[in-house]
Amino acid sequence: MPIKISHDSAAPAASVEIMIAEPLPDYDLLEVEAPIPRDVDPMLASQGFKDLLDEARTFLDAELAGGGLEIAQLTGAICHHQNIHRPGIWVVLREHGAARNQPMSDSARKRVAEIASKLLNHLQLS
Repeated sequence: MPIKISHDSAAPAASVEIMIAEPLPDYDLLEVEAPIPRDVDPMLASQGFKDLLDEARTFLDAELAGGGLEIAQLTGAICHHQNIHRPGIWVVLREHGAARNQPMSDSARKRVAEIASKLLNHLQLS
């Protein structure tokens, strides 16, 4: 399952993009490829995908509780791989209490990578 983590050099935030490359029958996501980006929209609007996002939020809320990171954004995304477009999960995590114009600390960066890996396993995407 392709995952991409990007850190903001001017803010204590990181984005995590998880592309869904395989069908997810438990979430009624049987088609996960589209030749045109617009064709991914119905996948992102489906009840199954909304359930997947709800599951991701529940996991993240528990995983981040009492820690130094918080969810700034959690939504669906249109991911690109070669000429194929796929649905994905887009998460932005922010280091709580950090200076707004400074990059994320090394310990928070490591924690983002750990959480992303755990999220993949929890959602059975890896």
